[in-house]
Amino acid sequence: MNDRYDAGSAGYGSDQQYEIVGYDEYGRPVYQQVQQPQQPPQQPYDPYGQQAYGYDPYATGQQQPVQSYDPYGTAAPYDPYGQAAASGQQPRVAEQTAYIPQQAGPVAEPDEPARDQREYRTEQFAFVEDPEGDPEDVIDWLKFTENRTERREEARRRARSRIVALVLVLALCVAGAVGYLWYAGKLPGLSSSGDRTGTATAAGAQKRDVVVVHLHDTRSGGTATALLVDNTTTRQGTTVLLPNSLALTGDDGTTSTLAKSVEDDGSSGTREALDTVLGTEIQGTWRLDTPYLQNLVDLVGNIDIDTNTDVPDPAAKSKGAAPLVNKGEAQTLSGKMAVAYATYRGSGEEQNAQLERFGQVMQGVLRKLSSDAQAATITVQTLQQILDPSMTDKDLGTFLAELADLAKGGDYRTALLPVQDDGTLSAETSASVVKDVLGGTAKSPDQGAAVRVSVQNATGVKDNTEKARVVLLNGGFTFLEGGTAAAQSASKVLYTDAADKENATEVAKTLGLPTSAVAKGKVTSNASVSVILGQDYEASSP
Repeated sequence: MNDRYDAGSAGYGSDQQYEIVGYDEYGRPVYQQVQQPQQPPQQPYDPYGQQAYGYDPYATGQQQPVQSYDPYGTAAPYDPYGQAAASGQQPRVAEQTAYIPQQAGPVAEPDEPARDQREYRTEQFAFVEDPEGDPEDVIDWLKFTENRTERREEARRRARSRIVALVLVLALCVAGAVGYLWYAGKLPGLSSSGDRTGTATAAGAQKRDVVVVHLHDTRSGGTATALLVDNTTTRQGTTVLLPNSLALTGDDGTTSTLAKSVEDDGSSGTREALDTVLGTEIQGTWRLDTPYLQNLVDLVGNIDIDTNTDVPDPAAKSKGAAPLVNKGEAQTLSGKMAVAYATYRGSGEEQNAQLERFGQVMQGVLRKLSSDAQAATITVQTLQQILDPSMTDKDLGTFLAELADLAKGGDYRTALLPVQDDGTLSAETSASVVKDVLGGTAKSPDQGAAVRVSVQNATGVKDNTEKARVVLLNGGFTFLEGGTAAAQSASKVLYTDAADKENATEVAKTLGLPTSAVAKGKVTSNASVSVILGQDYEASSP
């Protein structure tokens, strides 16, 4: 390739030639003038009037070489990398650089100050560039690190939230349990006598469903009565055993016993009398004769209870026969065995002993009865018993299912109503049952209202009891029926306390009996004076 340039085509004169010596920062070729053989020195045109020959400081007599005309006024070629300055070499004066005529030359700003040859320009440096993919890898790594940190922080926040939620739930549970125990009066340290009023108020505000059940012994006679209580507020079930000696007041103001009221007044009268004495609201009456109790136990599949005595077989012909029910824990009783145990009263035992056995059987039945209302209703309907009009099969079945659920969960107990010797209730002794269990207030007949007289008919004439009752009521006494006894000729008027001797004398006069009939003796538990009417009693007496 010919690197030389035709001077004629460039317009610079026919005797000048150029060659490429490099490229500038814009990629354009840089030319320089090719030196020609030296010509005889000629005096060039001096526009400034300078001499053609320079001054010879050493007076050698030699002429200085004539400098050729430089159209661009450049003394040295352009060194883009500053090599001349770095190497200390002086630029060659004879060489000149040029540009292709078609290309624009470097533009020099006017009056530009001379540059320091040590000044560096950006094109003199090489920069190390990062690989094209490295920045993205760094960004990805930063994102990964940031995401992992955020996940850790989020996990910590969630853990703290769970701990806070758990603490709140536990606090609410503890507060609810304490509140329930306080409301139910079971919180230790808050059941003292000083807090009785607040506890009674809370107990009175609780909702209860109460049904009275009368067990009739069709074989030997007699009854046993209990209240089935479902406290729907505290979720507590209770069987309250009512002694037969409990004093009740009838609609006519007469005083009677629970046993006598069941026999004479029936379910409705007894229910109302119990509400008056106990301050309760009984929803219904369940008459349970012993044959129905036997069928009920067989339907639920026998019961398991802890028996407290051996019970002989009523059908046994010899006294040495094996007992029908054995004493012991977790005894399985069939329907027949359950009836025998519930009605058994040993020699010399109080009626309360038999009443407690009846309560055991009732709780055993509830533990085996279905907790489903529909299934329990079917069991009641299968008994085919005639219920009191105040209750239907569905009502009784639903009620018993609720109690069955409490009995299976251990939220069921049996309590005996404490009754004094005269059949009345003491506010102190009965508070644990009347107030806490029933939510009522004891209202026994006022002892100071009238003298209570128990009358037992031994005249052999049934109507004499009613005639004596009328006479005593008209005389201002409270009449208590004592039943009938074997006929005897002489009447008796008995008293126990010396303070009642005068009252006994007044009773004898009211009935038309001689004062000689008055004597100190045994009086029934709920009466002040006991009268045994003999054949000497004249019913027509005032």
